[in-house]
Amino acid sequence: MKPVSREEAIECVKKIIRYIGDDPEREGIAESPERIINSYEEIFRGYKQDPREILKKQFKSDARDLIVVSDIEIYSTCEHHMLPFVGKCHIGYLPNKTVIGVSKLARLMDVYARRLQIQEELTFQIADNLMKEIKSFGVAVVIEAQHLCMASRGVNKQHSVMKTTAMLGKFKDNPDLKNEFFRLLKTQTQGWRL
Repeated sequence: MKPVSREEAIECVKKIIRYIGDDPEREGIAESPERIINSYEEIFRGYKQDPREILKKQFKSDARDLIVVSDIEIYSTCEHHMLPFVGKCHIGYLPNKTVIGVSKLARLMDVYARRLQIQEELTFQIADNLMKEIKSFGVAVVIEAQHLCMASRGVNKQHSVMKTTAMLGKFKDNPDLKNEFFRLLKTQTQGWRL
């Protein structure tokens, strides 16, 4: 895939503005193409980040019980319509001789969230990478999100929430462990109990 220059990207945005029926040179939006490209650089920064680097620093620990970080704000972009989906991510893991800094879970989530995504794949990518990089006994990830591609177009359902899970390692086959994870979540988890 041949990369596109910043100038080419700005020109593409101008074409889209013309396509929807407006004038990209109009006073109110003359600087919008550059602003949009600036925002894309931030929104899609995950493409330039390496999840292995984020999880590189680990700390030796005798901890063996479940570690959960809940209600991590998540912002991502649907790859089908390039519209946002937003919500909460909950991550739990069973340590195997090492633990990671609490902020690293949020940073790992952001690496994958800040790319064009579908929620199902995003949930698995977070869990799979965490499992591989810290060699944990098990990882559980839940994402609850509202999708603008469903709320602002198509079926126009503004209050629907999509929930996805990824359960790896010991979480996959141990209902008691899954239930402990859901019990520890701060958010309402009705419907998730096994």
